[in-house]
Amino acid sequence: MGVEKLRVTGGEPLVRRDVMAFFRAMARHLRLGTLRELTLTTNGTQPERPAEELASCGVRRVNVSLDTLDAEKFARITRLGRLAPVLAGISAAQAAGLRVKINTVALKGVNEDALFALTDWCGAQGFDLMGAGLGAERFWPLSDLRARLGSRYRLVETAETSGGPARYLRVEGRGQKIGFITPLSHNFCASCNRMRLSCTGELFSCLGQAGKTDLRGLVRGAPEDDGLCAAIARAIGQKTGGHGFDPVTRRGAIARMMSHTGG
Repeated sequence: MGVEKLRVTGGEPLVRRDVMAFFRAMARHLRLGTLRELTLTTNGTQPERPAEELASCGVRRVNVSLDTLDAEKFARITRLGRLAPVLAGISAAQAAGLRVKINTVALKGVNEDALFALTDWCGAQGFDLMGAGLGAERFWPLSDLRARLGSRYRLVETAETSGGPARYLRVEGRGQKIGFITPLSHNFCASCNRMRLSCTGELFSCLGQAGKTDLRGLVRGAPEDDGLCAAIARAIGQKTGGHGFDPVTRRGAIARMMSHTGG
């Protein structure tokens, strides 16, 4: 149906015991050319072990969630997580030849002081940096974050797009790019091509909308029925031009948090 890119995300995908079997199965489609890209989003605590196998399956890029380089603050944000294994996992991904992108959630009053340290560290490592602003209590508008970055670095607009929510700037004098995802303060929905399939077979057309389509029931009920493609097409048709809720009060927001679906 034209889907050429898959991103495996979570939660944390690599804690599933059988997850590498999935990557090995998808590798065949990469070899045949029916799939152009297979990527992974991870919290970085696991990839030290399977990094080489991921690369052998055709994964070329991983996104790692990292909100601070301060070990104590990292433990608070992640609820007792340890920073060292994450950094080890990132190093293992680099050693296996995987491109690394760092995903950071901008949290007002929590990791504001990490902004320049993370940016400089990513620049030194050759990583692109992706920032997203979420939450009502800790909402940090990315327009403010961008202005702060602009006080230290010369940021150049780019026309780059992956068909998703991020808008990219380039740091002049570096090969580094910084992407901004503004799911609350700005609607990017009209240009977003993302669909999310849960591990229980639910297809979501949008993180900010309540609708979902049960594909598992269709597959189990009539495996040979073309109704599956029709259901996917209807789900794609349900994508809207905006989420329509207030970024601070979340008035009008759906009951299901974005993080519940993930990705």
